[in-house]
Amino acid sequence: MTLFSRAHDIVSAKANRALDSAENPNEMLDYSYEQMLDHLTRVRQALVDITTSRRRIELQEQQLRHTIAHLQGQAQGALGQGREDLAREALSRKAVAQQEIDGMQAQHQELTEQERKLGQTLSELQQRVSIFRAQKELMKARYTAAQASASVDEEAAGISTSFDDSGAALARAQDKIATMQARAGAMDELLQSGVLEDVGGDTDDIQKELDEAGSAAGVDKELAAMTAQLATSPAAPELTPGTSPTTTPAVSR
Repeated sequence: MTLFSRAHDIVSAKANRALDSAENPNEMLDYSYEQMLDHLTRVRQALVDITTSRRRIELQEQQLRHTIAHLQGQAQGALGQGREDLAREALSRKAVAQQEIDGMQAQHQELTEQERKLGQTLSELQQRVSIFRAQKELMKARYTAAQASASVDEEAAGISTSFDDSGAALARAQDKIATMQARAGAMDELLQSGVLEDVGGDTDDIQKELDEAGSAAGVDKELAAMTAQLATSPAAPELTPGTSPTTTPAVSR
């Protein structure tokens, strides 16, 4: 795949995503409804034009019929006055007017038929527009409801994911707290049992030697005090048989 073809594919994919996002059903329905209303307006205008043409022909025919009647009267009056030439002219004009009326009859009939068909088309189109309008509003309501439902589902999915993450974090926190509590309990138990004192190694041995040295120094001090006391005090006399307790024997050193 060349660089140009890859760039073309990327642009096409982005364009398709843009078209998909731009196809809002509500906007599409409103646009279709506007198109139908525009077509309905054109049909109504065409019907108005045809009806206007038919009415114009009818007015022209009515005027021609009045003209024919007037020419008929003029021909009779001229003939009564002995003016056959004038009577002939009046009758000739009457014939021309009648020909115009005969020509208008076909056009009037054609316009009447077109007016009937167009009126029927307009009636059917109005009914279709009315039905489409009702369906359009219903479909727009359904689309709005679907949007709301999708939004709620997305929110629910997000909340569920957040709850899952929060639950995992809570579980990790509980595990950590339990581990810390167990460690604290173990430390207390080891301190109370004295096991931690042996773990220190030389520290406990030195303390033991210091304690023993302190104890030995106390004994030596007490022994020295007792020796000094004995050296400064006279010895107790020995009692022999026949010796009076008041007699003081000589102290031998």
